[in-house]
Amino acid sequence: MNYIAASNRYDTMKYNRCGRSGLKLPAISLGLWHNFGSADVFDNSRSILLHAFDNGVTHFDLANNYGPEPGSAEETLGRVLKKDLGVYRDELVISSKAGYLMWDGPYGEWGSKKNLMASLNQSLKRMGLDYVDIFYHHRPDPETPLEETMGALDLMVRQGKALYVGLSNYTAEQTQKAESILRELGTPCLIHQPRYHIFERWVEGGLLDVLDKRGIGCIPFSPLAQGLLTDRYLKEIPEDSRMAKGHFLKESMLTDVKRKAIFELNELAQQRGQSLAQMAIAWLLSHNTVTSVLVGASSTNQLSNNLAALNNLEFSAKELEQIERISKPVWA
Repeated sequence: MNYIAASNRYDTMKYNRCGRSGLKLPAISLGLWHNFGSADVFDNSRSILLHAFDNGVTHFDLANNYGPEPGSAEETLGRVLKKDLGVYRDELVISSKAGYLMWDGPYGEWGSKKNLMASLNQSLKRMGLDYVDIFYHHRPDPETPLEETMGALDLMVRQGKALYVGLSNYTAEQTQKAESILRELGTPCLIHQPRYHIFERWVEGGLLDVLDKRGIGCIPFSPLAQGLLTDRYLKEIPEDSRMAKGHFLKESMLTDVKRKAIFELNELAQQRGQSLAQMAIAWLLSHNTVTSVLVGASSTNQLSNNLAALNNLEFSAKELEQIERISKPVWA
């Protein structure tokens, strides 16, 4: 049966302008870091992608090494585009990145023009696309001149293989320098993708100010602290959880201080009529600099729960003060 997108898909989603650009992104975007690789069930991955689009999520975020296996998340999206979503390509914003280790040898990671151009060409082939809407440099390269890395991003746009470019994991100072180079080249920096959530605040040490002053959008990843800012770890560690698998989220990360904060934040979320995950997403969206929040999902139900954060985005001054008081022992 051929997929037909929901006719009401744009009725409830909120769209925000990205920095000073003409591009708008959904308040909640879908990241394919986990649950979309070759090790995952394709039919489930496809269902999540289609459910997202049916609910107004027009932005799908990837990187060359997402999987496992590395590259397979892009292949999964490519299959779904070919089968279902390709006819809606002009309604989608698809992004990818390069910078982390992807293949063997001296050109398989970091920020050389050699690596970035090869990575983009490989990503386009895996997804079956002529261009991506956004291409990011995934992490700063301490050895390659910044001019070379930014020059590669500029070249991608001039070749028509990317419409916009962005940065990820750059500090405030690095972002400021990179943005200046890109502006001089004539390809402005559209967006920055940092790790940012209630328990991790490094972006508040100058990066958000740089983004605001330079007119750059912000799309935080890991808004739920890899699942800590949910109700999953209130009692025990579920056997099917990321923490039980111990790959990215270690049991040692769930300290007594953090556990206490999670309980108190969960109580506040319940008072607001939200799940803890919904409140964590809404809290990020309460920042003017934040364009969109990048969520992951292992099921359509989980995605629906995250999307319901949009039902209550308002915080009182007292609630914001409570979040600061509760979370400060974790991040201060």
